[in-house]
Amino acid sequence: MAQEISIEAQRFKKVREELGKTQSEFAELLDAGSTTADIERGKKKITGKIVTELLRQFHINPLWLYGNSYNKHLETTSSTAPKIISMDTSDRENMIMVPIKASAGYATNVLDTDWYQDLPAFSIPLPQYKEGSFRAFQVRGDSMLPVLQPAEWVMGKAVESVRQANDNRIHVVVTADTVVVKKLRKSEISDLVNLISLNRDYPVIEQSISEIKELWEVNSKLSFDLDVHEGEEAMISLKQGLDSLRDEIAQLKK
Repeated sequence: MAQEISIEAQRFKKVREELGKTQSEFAELLDAGSTTADIERGKKKITGKIVTELLRQFHINPLWLYGNSYNKHLETTSSTAPKIISMDTSDRENMIMVPIKASAGYATNVLDTDWYQDLPAFSIPLPQYKEGSFRAFQVRGDSMLPVLQPAEWVMGKAVESVRQANDNRIHVVVTADTVVVKKLRKSEISDLVNLISLNRDYPVIEQSISEIKELWEVNSKLSFDLDVHEGEEAMISLKQGLDSLRDEIAQLKK
């Protein structure tokens, strides 16, 4: 009679498959020997050390692992939702605008209500801005060329936590001392994210999740440069194709 596989072994395998890891790769991440095959077959117990690593690296709820909870993940990161919002006279939320000169002050004054009074605010009567909180930030520098030009404005929707952030999308990331506009890519290391510039002259930034105070997913931009940049669309298309090819090669190497 075939051995019945325990629920923890089944769920352990499910986590590995969802992460796209081989049994040897997953074992190396968890320091669980050379392979996780025996664990998944129910021939080897899941140790306390492995449970700890599943929680630390991937926020896997130990109670879920053993079939005692419906919640697969434990949220261990702090909220990245906006700390202060602005309302108009009709109790509708305004979109606060953060110009380049105010960026440094914004990062250090996210909890200071009085500081926000000097920032311009407005509302956009379009359905895309009806649900959620939005904020406008002016782009500093050329790190996001060719998609975002220096001094353009981006409008971002508030993201409540890094776990809820959409991978590989452009975000405004607010830390304790800076505001940056970058493409956010989640890392295999659970307490870090990679912040990527579209301009390849800039290095990838490894950002600690615990240091992120606010997070805004960019959904639109405001530009005052109406000149047609010759070949820009072709450059963007080519870049996207190269990015896709690069990701596919990276996956094959794994």
